Amino acid sequence: MRKSIYTVIALALSFAAAHAAPRAFDVDDIARLRDVSDPHVSPDGAWVVYAVRSIDTKKDKHETHIWMTSFDGKTTVPLTARAGESESDPRFSPDGRYVSFLSGRSDDDENDQVWLLDRAGGEARKLTDFKGGVADYAWSPDGKRLALIVADTDKDAPSGDDKEKKTPKPIVVDRFAFMLDKDGYQTTLRDHLFVFDVASGKADQLVSGDYYEAMPSWSPDSSRIAFVSKRHAEFDRDDNWDIFVIDAHKGAAPRPLTTNPGADNPPDDGLSGSPPVWSPDGKWIAYRLGGDPKLIEYATKHLAVIPSDGGAPRVLTAALDRNVDAPQWSADGKSLLFLVEDDRTSWLGSIAATGGAITRVAGARDAIDAFDTAQGHTALALSNPLAPTEIYAFDGKTTRQLSHQNDFLKDVRLATTAETSFKSKDGTEVHGFAMLPPGGGTTRLPTILRIHGGPQSQFALDFNPEWQILAGHGYAVIAANPRGSTGRGEKYAAGIYAAWGSVDVQDELACADDAVARGVADPARLGIGGWSYGGMLTNYVIASDTRFKAATSGASIANILAGYGSDEYAHDYETELGLPWKATAVWERISYPFLHADRIVTPTLFLGGDKDMNVPLHNGEQMYQALRSMGVDTRLIIYPGQYHGLTVPSYLRDREQRYLDWYDAHLKT
Repeated sequence: MRKSIYTVIALALSFAAAHAAPRAFDVDDIARLRDVSDPHVSPDGAWVVYAVRSIDTKKDKHETHIWMTSFDGKTTVPLTARAGESESDPRFSPDGRYVSFLSGRSDDDENDQVWLLDRAGGEARKLTDFKGGVADYAWSPDGKRLALIVADTDKDAPSGDDKEKKTPKPIVVDRFAFMLDKDGYQTTLRDHLFVFDVASGKADQLVSGDYYEAMPSWSPDSSRIAFVSKRHAEFDRDDNWDIFVIDAHKGAAPRPLTTNPGADNPPDDGLSGSPPVWSPDGKWIAYRLGGDPKLIEYATKHLAVIPSDGGAPRVLTAALDRNVDAPQWSADGKSLLFLVEDDRTSWLGSIAATGGAITRVAGARDAIDAFDTAQGHTALALSNPLAPTEIYAFDGKTTRQLSHQNDFLKDVRLATTAETSFKSKDGTEVHGFAMLPPGGGTTRLPTILRIHGGPQSQFALDFNPEWQILAGHGYAVIAANPRGSTGRGEKYAAGIYAAWGSVDVQDELACADDAVARGVADPARLGIGGWSYGGMLTNYVIASDTRFKAATSGASIANILAGYGSDEYAHDYETELGLPWKATAVWERISYPFLHADRIVTPTLFLGGDKDMNVPLHNGEQMYQALRSMGVDTRLIIYPGQYHGLTVPSYLRDREQRYLDWYDAHLKT
């Protein structure tokens, strides 16, 4: 019985191989993939606009352009296509005449500004001209104004040619949270809320001071703006985001709406980052209610509504132990649509505005990344293991593909993914995936166990190019969503709270045991690897078990105690682990991959970006040095100018090729 899933997959793959395209997915296909995202339906429901990110291999950079497709699927047009430029955050104006977007496309712009493109034709024109650039924006329902989030600038900072001539000033840091990946060292500069008049070009700053504003959202009558902020002393020391409301004119004062100590509608929680949304009558605001602040990112986010004039919130999904995101009101204000992160999936749900049963509207064994709806027409950004994200029309019952940005995959033989389930050492049921090489196989295969980052995230039923590359190269790929993962409730996610490298190690080893027991994995040719927490958990596993013959550990840390104060997680660490000088035993216990590195015998490839402030490179350097000193086969790959997530296309390809070369050298000889 245990072999049934793999047997079915192997038979299906063998049949598919005889009728499929001639080649498997490989590292060069990374440059061919297009990332489709951010769908928005026009006010009349007739069109969908969305962003498409692609790679220019000659310039070795990504470009993002705006596309538009009619809801009936008959017409598709690229709205922007200038080589060397990028545009993002497409939105329809409330009358549907214009498409706006953010771009730094003009020669004198270093930061994004709002641009406006008339759908009747012609070139886009730049609306805003803020030195610090525009981070986010929202149209007022009457179409006359924009709410903007604008970054402060250092008035004394050199610009233009002066940047090359002047010695940079010392960076003065006086904040608790003083570094942020990509943004660098954090000082006194903030992001603030502005209102911009489209006709006159006049901008008024509504909010100032020492706090950040984010995610603006207009009331239906265009008189008020809701936004998210942390407006209290020492806000760096917590994650207590709240929703505020302000009248949309200069001189108005923001009024706090939510008072929950948790993170209400945080802009940086790894979900879609959707703003709070007003009901059609303006009486209610829907948002994501934060959980217990002591559980930080492990806590479940619920859907709640709160009176826009103030009052107690109504939690609509209290009985649903799953994260929710991106709520949208129905046109009559009687219900809400929202995304649900479930076990290995994300689906579109609906609930009455007064609460009650949740209805699954769309989504099955796939992943819905985003959605938008107008006039009864819904657009989904949807992916599955055999297809990258594309835009689909949803009529309430069935989906119909609208975008076709990755049609080249029709000529590629893809590997099929199966869902798996197995028991960990303590009897806990763990869910995961298995992918066999295209064409399957009847003998045991060299097998790679891949581990996701986070840890508060999960592997889902979406397209995974890295798995396809490995499978296309002859490897079986297995993966688990161990404890610490989301999608299966708060208790499961918090199973590794202050206990990293404990039960999650056992869950990963159970995944490998399961593949061996099913007759798929060759126990003598097991590899392992991951990025971020996936790299961390790789370190924990190889310091706990010697079965793996090759490992890749990207952007990881092992000496947690020595990492304190060197990255952007001070608040999370202190909340979960305690202060190092008071809870030293906890910090030392979870630092065992470094403090007991002499247990490691697995040849390990370490990788990272030299500008990473999320998990700084020195953490990987420490592990490389430790293994090198002990004579364990190891290597360190440093990507210049890269942050926590690699962005240079040639580096992305290089990383995948190095994975293959490392695994080949240790698992195929």
